[in-house]
Amino acid sequence: MIKLVSDTIDKNDIDKLIDWLSQDDIPRLTKGEKTLEFEDKWSNKINVNSTTYVNSGSSAILLSLAALKESGKLKNNKIVVPGLSWITDVSSPLQLGMDVILCDCNLDNLSIDINHFKEIIKEESPAALLLVSVLGLIPEMNEILEICKENDIVLIEDVCESMGSKYEDKYLGTFGDVSVFSLYYGHHLSTIEGGLICTNDMELADIIVSMRSHGWDRDWSKNKQKENREKYGINEFDALYTFYYPGFNLRSTDLQAFIGLSQIDKLGGYSNNRANNFKLYNEKITGNKLNIAINDKSFVSNFAYPIVSEYRDCIVKKLIDNDIEVRPLIAGSIAKNPFWKGERNNLPNCDLIDTYGFYLPNHQDLSIKEIDIICDIVNNTKTK
Repeated sequence: MIKLVSDTIDKNDIDKLIDWLSQDDIPRLTKGEKTLEFEDKWSNKINVNSTTYVNSGSSAILLSLAALKESGKLKNNKIVVPGLSWITDVSSPLQLGMDVILCDCNLDNLSIDINHFKEIIKEESPAALLLVSVLGLIPEMNEILEICKENDIVLIEDVCESMGSKYEDKYLGTFGDVSVFSLYYGHHLSTIEGGLICTNDMELADIIVSMRSHGWDRDWSKNKQKENREKYGINEFDALYTFYYPGFNLRSTDLQAFIGLSQIDKLGGYSNNRANNFKLYNEKITGNKLNIAINDKSFVSNFAYPIVSEYRDCIVKKLIDNDIEVRPLIAGSIAKNPFWKGERNNLPNCDLIDTYGFYLPNHQDLSIKEIDIICDIVNNTKTK
């Protein structure tokens, strides 16, 4: 079988974990020093001021939005979310009572359609954009940043499918006001389950880290604790169970953080493998309705290779018959999912992908021979 994904946690990682667990003094397994070490290592890796480790990429989205609402940085309750995205990109703001406006995608990098985004801004004046970098592809970052700045729009980057991708030699996830990553099995790196929230805004980071753990102050600096305890007249004992924000419990564990520490060291090699596979697909695939380009400003750490073809159903069947895993192109159009109760905006590109889109395997262990087999099926299946 040619698998869609390949586990990034290998025997060496497990052996290290066993050695760590086998110490005479059993290490702390809940959130502790390893979590802090992991967060610092990731911050240094991508050059951000703050990283917060949580239990999933979906939790990272929910917590980021909740913290932004608490911070007062949003001018209103409206948020733009791509119509081509993942369920928790949409369900998270809905659960927080936000007004979600769906934006169509483009057919070059599958991110938002800039013209549609501008129309939405003119009509709705939204407070935030949750920008999804689809499958490691690079959005029009400079133009999006300029539009957001001009219109006082907070930019949240969802980089769950794009860890390791770069634009102008900067990692995706370092452009927005806050960004989120996923560490789920089969993603670029894995801590079994897990997610990361990154920001350079330390005021926002303090809210995020507090709301991750109930809303208390235990993860703040001593100075931050002292300042707030004095402000509210809270003594050291009562501070143990004093809550500054309506928080969650979205912590991960030190056991998973320990795995994550060695995962970070693999990112460069794994990303290069994914990028090389992506280039091979680009060279070999014919008949793709998507116009995916590679330029000198971008490094694509591709999660999976996207296809739009009128022959989708037959191609998918033949791939499955040949033991090749294949999936729909994310969720197609979010507006066509049963859960969506909002306006069914005109999203022609998302609708096209919903009908004809799918994606092919890409991971660090995929071989050239396997890519040839896949491309041969895609290129030579021409019946509906």
